[in-house]
Amino acid sequence: MKLTNMVNRAIVSGILFYMIWNVSPGMAQVPIRDPHTPGYVTATELPDGINPSPGSDGNFIIGPTHNPAPESMVQVNVPQGTIYRFTMDSKDSKIYSGIAREPNTFGTPDPANPAKLIVTTSHPASYTRQVAVYVPKQYVAGTAAPFIIGADGPDNLLFTVLDNLIAEGKVPAMIGISIGNGSGDAQGSQRGLEYDTMSGVYAEFVENKILPLVESKCQVKLTKDPEARATMGGSSGGSCALIMAWYHPEWYHRVLTYSGTFINQQWPYNPKTPQGAWGFHDHIIPKSKPKPLRIWMEVGDQDLFNPNIMRDDMHDWVLANENMAKALAAKNYKYQFIFARNARHVDYSVKKQTLPEALEWLWKDYNPGKVSQ
Repeated sequence: MKLTNMVNRAIVSGILFYMIWNVSPGMAQVPIRDPHTPGYVTATELPDGINPSPGSDGNFIIGPTHNPAPESMVQVNVPQGTIYRFTMDSKDSKIYSGIAREPNTFGTPDPANPAKLIVTTSHPASYTRQVAVYVPKQYVAGTAAPFIIGADGPDNLLFTVLDNLIAEGKVPAMIGISIGNGSGDAQGSQRGLEYDTMSGVYAEFVENKILPLVESKCQVKLTKDPEARATMGGSSGGSCALIMAWYHPEWYHRVLTYSGTFINQQWPYNPKTPQGAWGFHDHIIPKSKPKPLRIWMEVGDQDLFNPNIMRDDMHDWVLANENMAKALAAKNYKYQFIFARNARHVDYSVKKQTLPEALEWLWKDYNPGKVSQ
């Protein structure tokens, strides 16, 4: 009888584990958050289908309908940039030689510290990284160009939007560098190591390894001026975008994020930053001197909420982004925060609606006359 009970408990535990880890983030069990929840930032609710002005700072609510902006679609009469593509192998990297977590495994919370995840199934593994580079038709050979670095590439939507915004004169003629991750997700994976680590290592990898390849393979010159450099990404790619600029503000001043993973997902555990990216809004930004950053953020009302076995109260994406908006406002940062109704994690329809406006806002104060050549 005892053996039968143990087997039954094991089966139930296995089912619960599967349910926790394998549900789709957009399914009905994800709570729909009200942007007017007590404790959230005070935000301006816009008419359905309207984005905030690129000249407006602060907090806004959009949706529930998300139709693509005209600039998110290919326009036949607009000059089309050139896309260059190349790959990078893990065997050629001294910084990221490659790791992976075994399929269908995750980890267990440390009994002595619920904020620390123990992962025993991560091991060395090779990967191939895809890189796509957009060079606008308007680029003048030999000149130092502004650029934006994007995570989880290739991002063809970004390239389409840049074609249209550059043609309309709403953003500078910038180069788009869309970098693929090293595979996997979250703790114990190569992507998680790159994007969720609270350090300047990934930005240094991009600066010292990827940007020289972009210049040589695409025959372009990239500016060194941080005012003319931007980062962007969604989910952990979004936290990575901020991490890059936070730890290296001498390189990047502009940040754009969708459903930023400003939660406790760093691995390996680091006692210097024990909360991972949750620490940004908990104490790092509040206790730090303001940095020269301009930040655009979005989160969806059906965004992620505790999608794993850690119950450390630091795994609510909506609350994390709301807290980020509070922290930025308290320090008088230039920022625009979008709460999207009827939107899931890194919702593609929201991105098609908002990316043109987001990029225009991000570059609104750009003065090419001050860019170092």
